[in-house]
Formats: sequence, structure tokens, C-alpha cells
Amino acid sequence: MRIDVLTIFPEYLAPLELSLAGKAREKGLIDVRVHDLRQWAHDKHRTVDDTPYGGGAGMVMKPEPWGEAFDELGIEGATVVFTTPSGQPFTQAVARDLASRERIVFACGRYEGIDQRVLDEAATRAEVREISLGDYVLNGGEVAALAITEAVVRLVPGFMGNAESLVEESHEDGLLEYPVYTKPAAWRGHDVPPVLLSGDHGAIAAWRREQAVRRTAQRRPDLVHPSVPLEGVEIRPVQPGDAGELFVLQRACWVQEAHDNPGVRIPALHETLDDLRAWIAHDTVLVARSAGRLVGAVRASLDAESWEVGRLMVAPDLAGRGLGRALLERIEALAPTEASTYALFTGAGSARNQRMYKKAGYRLRGEIAPGVVRMTKTISRP
Repeated sequence: MRIDVLTIFPEYLAPLELSLAGKAREKGLIDVRVHDLRQWAHDKHRTVDDTPYGGGAGMVMKPEPWGEAFDELGIEGATVVFTTPSGQPFTQAVARDLASRERIVFACGRYEGIDQRVLDEAATRAEVREISLGDYVLNGGEVAALAITEAVVRLVPGFMGNAESLVEESHEDGLLEYPVYTKPAAWRGHDVPPVLLSGDHGAIAAWRREQAVRRTAQRRPDLVHPSVPLEGVEIRPVQPGDAGELFVLQRACWVQEAHDNPGVRIPALHETLDDLRAWIAHDTVLVARSAGRLVGAVRASLDAESWEVGRLMVAPDLAGRGLGRALLERIEALAPTEASTYALFTGAGSARNQRMYKKAGYRLRGEIAPGVVRMTKTISRP
């Protein structure tokens, strides 16, 4: 892969000589060339900016140096990346996409940005991508170009010594990476989780998956709902204004429960709207919304050391599409540190519910009332 960087501060790109990136350059896996844009400015001050048309604060980078740089470097067939806060958010998926390119040209803007005609000109000759590191503003595009380059080139075959390490990293499967540990097994009163010392690879894999889900839900809840196989579903904490819709959804969902468990009293069908408002005020409650419609919910509360999960509901027309499992994972991840067990109850005749809970790791613990069974799962913690 060849990477060209156009900047008025070439020194910013010096870190590309270091660490794995530097070694990759030595091996010929990547070819990085940094160019000073001012070499294509011809006045005595090597000017690359001017005042904006239409007025306003700041300066705008002139088109002429960029045009000459593109001509001399020959950008045809390349992907030209303009690093800008108004661009597409940079993600691991974007990094994987860019890693498939043979050549990338970074255009590092400064001041108030680059004359739009530069982007328009580049688009007639090459693929143009406008990319942002995040919702904030930097002094220039060099830091963004460095970050994007490092994320991209480490995906080039042969760059990483152990290719498997790429698979388990944060964002590769839509989740943040699980906690990691090394020797010694005990340090300053902190012990490595016993499961990692067990030699049981199945148990270790399950623990790591649970920890990744938990960490993602706690730190980046925005990453969790895209795993739901429903377009445009948002999972978020309940709001008081959701109560009316939630009350209607609850009635719709537990009618089926009553059908599957004849003769069993279903508390959800006997609650008033005020009852529901009371428990959404003191329990931990998540709701799922899609296209302005409330389509799912779940609640939980702590009882001694048990994280009691309940009222998991999904709109009947969306059942079987993964939303229930996503809600369950999200509410599990919000369990406080005092909890050692997840617990829930469901109808003895609710075969579909029991199948989902068993797939999620829950086990039957017997009837707690006529027609009502309890299911539990031990919480694994680091």
C-alpha cells in the first residue's frame, strides 16, 4: 500500500517512522511519502491561504497549490482522504474498507478548511472520502491522518505479527474488547478471574463474550443496538412519557402469556397505568423504539445479590428477530457490582420464552408458584 500525505507541517508525520508502522515501511509492506504543500506555492512567502469569499473569520486554503500537487503526484486511481470535522465518522468498518485500497492520498486541511473546488476537482480524478475522527475540531488534519493511517495499515496483511490479535479487538465484532490479564495471577490484592486460570476454553470464551457485552453496554450503549437485526431500532432508558405506550405494549404481550398458561394469574394484565408508572420510577428500565413506535422493553432491580429481570416484552409483529435477546443482554450488562446472579421467572407453559432464556445461559430452578418457573444464571465478573 502506498500512502501520500499532503500537509504544511510535514514534521507532524514523524511518528510514522516509529513502532510497527516504521517496521512495516522497512519491510516494504507500506510506502509512506510525506509532502510539504508549500513546495507548490510560488510567491516569496509560499502562501497557501487567503480570505474567504463572502466574508467571515479565518482563512481558507487556496486551490492552486492543491491542484499542482495533485497534478505532480498523479492522484488518478487513488483514494483521496480529506480529514475534516464535517466528514463521515471514522470507524473500524471504514478502516477495513480503506485497508483494501492500493493507494491513499491524505489532504490535511488547516485554518477554516480547503477551498471546496479542490474536493470537486479531486472527485473528477479519484475516489474522494471526507472523514472525521469525531465530533470535535482539531487545529489541522495531520493528527487525524496519523490516527487513520495507523488504524488502516495495521490491517494490511503481514503488518501484525499475530493476525489473530486483530479479530478479538474492540469494534471488530461490534463490541468493546473484554478485560485482559497477564502474570502474576495475584497483584496488590487484585486477582485474575479464576475462569481464566481454569483451562476450560469454552468457559473462557463465554466469560469474555459476557464481559465484552457488559463493557459495551456500560461505556458505549450506542454500539449495542446496531447488533439488533432490525433497521432503525434504538434502545435507551425509559422516560416518563413512554408510560402510556409501554402500558399498551405490556397488555398486548401478556395476552399471549395468558393463552400459554391457562389458569395462571398474570400480574402484568392486572396492573393499572399508575402501577406501571410506579415501577418505571424505581426500577432500571430500558425501552426499544423504532420509527417513533415503542416496540420493546425490559426492567430489572436488585434483590440482595440477585439482579431480578422482568417484563421483557417485544411487539408481537417483531417477535423472533433478535430484539428480545438484545434487550436481555443490555439489562444484564447494567447489573450493579453487588449482584452475583441473574434471575427471572416465566410461565411453565411459555416454551418459547424458556428456549430463549436457555440459549442465553439461564437454567430452570423449579416452580416458585403454580404454573410459574424460576430461571437463573451466575454472573461472571473480572
